[in-house]
Amino acid sequence: MSSSSSSSEPSSSPTTSEHHHDLSSTTETTDHYHPHHSRHASVVSTTTTATIKRVRRKGKFSDLVFTRNFSAFDRQNEAAASSPFHGFFTLFWLGISLFVIKIGAENWREYGNPLGKNEILRIMFHRDLAVLLVADGVMCFSTGMSWILQRLVRSGTVDWDKEGWVLQNLWQCLFVAGVVGFPLVRDWPWTHTVFFVMHGMVMLMKMHSYAFYNGYLASVHKKRGLLLKKLKELENVEIVKKHDPSRSWTEPFPLLPRDISTEHLSRVPSAQEYKERRRASIAAAQQQQGAVTDGSQEAAPEDDVDKIVAAIDSKEPLDEEQVHVFERSLKWEVDAMTDELRGKTTDDKRAYPNNLTVFNHYEFIVLPTLVYELEYPRSESINWSYAAEKMVACFGVIFVMIMISQAFIYPVVMETVRMKEVGMPLSERFKFFPWMLADLIFPFMMEYLLSWYLIWETILNFVAELTKFADRSFYDAWWNCVSWDQFARDWNRPVHNFLLRHVYHSSISAMKVDKHTATLITFFLSACVHELVMWCIFKKLRGYLLFLQMFQLPDKVDAT
Repeated sequence: MSSSSSSSEPSSSPTTSEHHHDLSSTTETTDHYHPHHSRHASVVSTTTTATIKRVRRKGKFSDLVFTRNFSAFDRQNEAAASSPFHGFFTLFWLGISLFVIKIGAENWREYGNPLGKNEILRIMFHRDLAVLLVADGVMCFSTGMSWILQRLVRSGTVDWDKEGWVLQNLWQCLFVAGVVGFPLVRDWPWTHTVFFVMHGMVMLMKMHSYAFYNGYLASVHKKRGLLLKKLKELENVEIVKKHDPSRSWTEPFPLLPRDISTEHLSRVPSAQEYKERRRASIAAAQQQQGAVTDGSQEAAPEDDVDKIVAAIDSKEPLDEEQVHVFERSLKWEVDAMTDELRGKTTDDKRAYPNNLTVFNHYEFIVLPTLVYELEYPRSESINWSYAAEKMVACFGVIFVMIMISQAFIYPVVMETVRMKEVGMPLSERFKFFPWMLADLIFPFMMEYLLSWYLIWETILNFVAELTKFADRSFYDAWWNCVSWDQFARDWNRPVHNFLLRHVYHSSISAMKVDKHTATLITFFLSACVHELVMWCIFKKLRGYLLFLQMFQLPDKVDAT
């Protein structure tokens, strides 16, 4: 997992609370419009307006753009294939091949086996391999709890903005406890543990993105339903003329047309326009709250929709101009919300709530992305020869990694264990550590590069081909990075996008922190997850990995 320091427009992570309550949702609004409203009308208006305002969020999901792309080293990438440096890529693998042949020859001469003593493979396969596969399958299947919760939200059994997001976070905590605890109970070797825990973290991020994005859409869908109901009520409202002698004009109307912003009505309603208006409303609310200096908790100002709803609920007569403006405003909001619920999908069958199917959920679980969207760019067919090529490359890289670890890393590690077991004092062992570190630097660097290539070039491209997932920009040219924040963005794009949407900006919106503090929170969360994985593998909490990763914080935030 890689940290991210960029800004976006997301919801939140479990640690930063993706749900944001509006404190003004219980504030009565109808008495402000007319001094002689009935108590019943006031209560109705308060309830309806509170419901609508409760679903308003202080941060929206970023418009991450998924397009048809190939990874940098993929042979289908025309830019990479035509690069003058492409030969160095070929030369690298020729060198690796010769290096592995040399290791195998030496092992054959010394042990009579190209794999040497073969301790690592014995660790990997000597026990619980079937249990590992079954446990991993159960773990993936259990992500369906998020789908069940969203179905309950859709049916109205659970209110996402009240208890729904809490239940989701509780389930995620239980999920993490199971992922971390099961390897401990089974006393798995590090090979089993690292696979299970890392895959568990991937499933956790997928569940979170699926649940909180659909939870947000559920709130929009609920508000849209309420506005449609208000439009229906507007058809039956009593219409009066301004000079109606039967009405006293010493008191103002519940809401005058000049109090409503109508500039946006000339534009085509869309999800983007809807988001921009929400942001403007939120900014106004935060600005007013920031102006309060007496320490009181003042409610955020109402937006135009809240005012219109309150005016309709007041049951006061309206003139023709009011009805016309109210109707236009509400229809614009409904159309914009409809576009928001459709997202980027080109098929209404995938728009919310039609997307809440078992197939859609588990399809997202197997896709090589951590950010949920209603639709992704897809390939027309599967290139089976390409998929086979990536599968062979995957097992080939794993073989190379095992050979390097067996020849250069495992013996050094075992030597440190032997020195400790024979009771050698720490002061004596320190004399050997610099030489051991020198012996490990190059093999570790090779394993680092090969691990990255294994996951982000072979496995993800293999899965993308089988699932017809067309956006394969799993990484950028991190080898050209000149800063830590650029490296954090380019090394691991899927995790970067997740942190961008679900941690960074939600820290700003939920906790009202600035960009630098949000960056600190994002890096700290990422470092904690890395430290957790290290603890699961080695059963020791050192803290130096967290400490060093926090030193990678950028001096300035790049909002890209």
